[in-house]
Amino acid sequence: MARTAVPVRGGPAVSVRPTPTRTSRRRHRAPLRPLLLLAPALAVMGILLLYPLVRVVLLSFQDYTLANVVSGASDYTGLRNYTLLLRDPYLWTVVLPNTVVFAILAVGGTVVLGTLVALLLQSLRPLSRTIVIGCVLVAWAMPAVTGTYVWIWIFDVDRGIVFQLLHGTGLLGAEGHNWFTDRVSFYAIVVLNVVHHGFPFVAVTVLAGLLTVPGELHEAARLDGATAWQRFRHITFPAIRPVFAVVTILSTIWDFKVFAQVYLMPGGAGSNAQVLNLGVWSYIRSFAQQSYGTGAAIAVLLTALLLAITLVYLRVLFGSEELR
Repeated sequence: MARTAVPVRGGPAVSVRPTPTRTSRRRHRAPLRPLLLLAPALAVMGILLLYPLVRVVLLSFQDYTLANVVSGASDYTGLRNYTLLLRDPYLWTVVLPNTVVFAILAVGGTVVLGTLVALLLQSLRPLSRTIVIGCVLVAWAMPAVTGTYVWIWIFDVDRGIVFQLLHGTGLLGAEGHNWFTDRVSFYAIVVLNVVHHGFPFVAVTVLAGLLTVPGELHEAARLDGATAWQRFRHITFPAIRPVFAVVTILSTIWDFKVFAQVYLMPGGAGSNAQVLNLGVWSYIRSFAQQSYGTGAAIAVLLTALLLAITLVYLRVLFGSEELR
């Protein structure tokens, strides 16, 4: 608080610091109140999120096995786990292509289908829209485990719906076909499963953005002869671009770390080494092979890959100037 000069009779002016009032003290304490209110939530997040993350990073620098779990001792090996992983051809020829290609197809399919459903919902009357949204959300509310077993039943070798349709039309013999042994057909089923489970979230989120776009803009563009695609490209997409950023980033994070939809499929638990992704490979190395350090290193690599992809996507979508 600034001092003020007070003239004194018979002498020079004396600098006196004014006594702080109750209002000024409240103003000084005001910036601390949000931090005090957020402190309990930040403490819980630090315990539940930050500590496990730090623990996984520390494990990735150790040769940590079941013996270390029993003894409690730590055997730090530096970057040895990362060096072995990056030199493993299995990572570059099987696991990483499975993870990246699957995520690209799943994210693209989820966003495109969700956007199309959102545009359909926008054109419906309020009552019809509510009914359709309720039906669509059933797929999103279904647990991933339940949805995976439904798709396993659909493509069952002997009794699946796909087998009955193809056998009834003469395209498939009585011996059937195992769709889960081939790498391409395996992930085609996983993509269908993930897109079916994820598109309702995209549809509802994009619909909320579509309802905020003024109808006068579309009406003016329609009078100027703009097609539906042109109106979507030049009016709708720029107006709700942040919404597409959110759903794309969230879908990317979810699809890169897909676990249940791969692990529960026939062969996905490790019996078919050609269909593993980073999430399942980390689990198998950690718990099936009891190499927790290697499994943690795989998890850290997956996290770093997700962060890099998210940053690149944000820069491409918004531009480097808007992210500063």
